Amino acid sequence: MNSDSTTKMTYAQAGVDTAEAARAVDAIRASVQSTYRSEVIGDIGGFGGLFSVAALKDMDDPLLVSGTDGVGTKIEIAGQMGIFDTLGIDLVAMCVNDVLVTGAEPLFFLDYIAAGKIERQRMAQLVAGIAEGCRQAGCALIGGEMAEHPGVMAPDALDMSGFCVAAVDRPQMIDGSTIAAGDLIFGLPSSGLHSNGFSLVRRVVADLDLAAEFDHCSTTDDAQTAEQPPRQSLGQALLTPTRIYVKLILDLLRSNVPLKGMAHITGGGITENLDRILPAGTDAVVQLDSWQIPPIIRFICEQAQLDRTSALRTFNCGIGFALVIAADDAPQLQEALDSRGEPYFQIGSIEKGQDKEGRGRVRYQS
Repeated sequence: MNSDSTTKMTYAQAGVDTAEAARAVDAIRASVQSTYRSEVIGDIGGFGGLFSVAALKDMDDPLLVSGTDGVGTKIEIAGQMGIFDTLGIDLVAMCVNDVLVTGAEPLFFLDYIAAGKIERQRMAQLVAGIAEGCRQAGCALIGGEMAEHPGVMAPDALDMSGFCVAAVDRPQMIDGSTIAAGDLIFGLPSSGLHSNGFSLVRRVVADLDLAAEFDHCSTTDDAQTAEQPPRQSLGQALLTPTRIYVKLILDLLRSNVPLKGMAHITGGGITENLDRILPAGTDAVVQLDSWQIPPIIRFICEQAQLDRTSALRTFNCGIGFALVIAADDAPQLQEALDSRGEPYFQIGSIEKGQDKEGRGRVRYQS
């Protein structure tokens, strides 16, 4: 082709600003480094993240546990509010809470952020949130990618995903296989909606003012927690970051609390997560009056006119993490949680399954 007939064009003219991307990397350097553990080798900017697994030699049969997830359409609410520093906590939480149910310790984390246009301040907020999530989980942020997609994504559009690797010694792994009739189920409270159900949430709040103050007593249920959270807008209430349960659970396990099973109550709610750890021939019977649903979740359910069954399949409804333990060992768990100042609810028990051969299921009682 004759070069005289073509128009010269740079990568920047095509919409990709590599200089701004480089400035964004510099802006996140301190946040990333703040998550480093002693096993991290090298620094940000390499082609691959390096992490020493020499400590796994002390395990009898070390297993690596991996998990990946995103934050879903909650990112759209963040864009409307111009608040991006909590999304990273959500991203880490959705991954590390998943791998935690095996009793595994999260070791390191990687992220992927796609944007129509990279803007360093926004990227710095996103990665600062990821770093905060990693600090809460005790894992290292050892790598990531910021990708600019002009012409494919709108300039202000974002998407993000994360990936974590954890480790557990096989003899210490928790898989729910010993769960049996008579065991008790305890629930750890969620911090709010976490990062699930936001396609419905966005429909519900489409015509509402996200900047308006959220009235914590606006729902029909008058039962409130003894101590109300600080005043905040509706948008801020929706963006409350997902609770990370890692340090608490690992502390319980290292204190020899004999948990038999754990479930992260994420997409699908209690109904479609607690059943994932049940052996055949067992059911989880959950008492619906044993805990309080957070105001923001009650508000969304009322606005959407969700019936109870649909709500329990869509949102965590106030229980972010579930623990199963033998009835005889339950006092040890309660004492451990009480001594750490951790709130909890005894939400149900394990019974013989109605389907004797198939996978256990969740049943509810009022």
